[in-house]
Amino acid sequence: MRAMVEAHGIVNRFGAQVVHDGLDMVAYEGEVFGIVGGSGSGKSVLLRTILGLQRPQAGEVKLEGRDITHLSWDELRAAKAGYGVTFQQGALYTSLTVLQNIQLPMLEHLALPPDALDALARLKLAIVGLPADSAAKYPSQLSGGMVKRAALARSLALDPQLLFLDEPTAGLDPISAAAFDALLMALQKDLALTVVMITHDLDTIFRTCNRVGVIVDRRMVSGTVGEIVDHPHPWIREYFHGERALRFGGRYGA
Repeated sequence: MRAMVEAHGIVNRFGAQVVHDGLDMVAYEGEVFGIVGGSGSGKSVLLRTILGLQRPQAGEVKLEGRDITHLSWDELRAAKAGYGVTFQQGALYTSLTVLQNIQLPMLEHLALPPDALDALARLKLAIVGLPADSAAKYPSQLSGGMVKRAALARSLALDPQLLFLDEPTAGLDPISAAAFDALLMALQKDLALTVVMITHDLDTIFRTCNRVGVIVDRRMVSGTVGEIVDHPHPWIREYFHGERALRFGGRYGA
């Protein structure tokens, strides 16, 4: 299998606090890879490192086989065109319409006339299941689920093969979360996406992920969902078999 995202020997520290100490991770082409970990385990720090938004103290990150760890900021800017990303709260610009938000990556990386930009952005709206009239609305006029979909449409603006999602279903009710998961799986299949996703949602993990990486003890334990559910590490056992999991009916392991 082709490795689309690789992190090898990653060390991240802030002063005396060591967040990652030799962390390794690989996400393969065509899979949905979920990242799980406790508060303060460095999930968002890892995502920022993978995206090139911060440089690790040691180790390297490769996207589609290309080492991005030591690229210049101009080179990183060009590399950004190869992936899409959504952040936890959507991160839409409140002063821009939905259509204008979706067009931001296009304006940065494509040389297209305004009518072509409008047509392409409206296509992305349709792909994520948003009605045509949402194009002229502002983020404050959207529901939480619609904001998530608008952010997803923007992440797909440049037709990336790689998609990074930070807590995509956070704050959604169970029905909206399930609908978003179904949309993600349909897009992942239809667009041949490789997805790397930070999530706390057990339902989302079991509905969407092929493999899971759990950050524990400043490193990552990775495997299929079944392998991770059966892993003996105490934190992993508590996460998948503890009281929180039992509230879901105990369906996440024995």
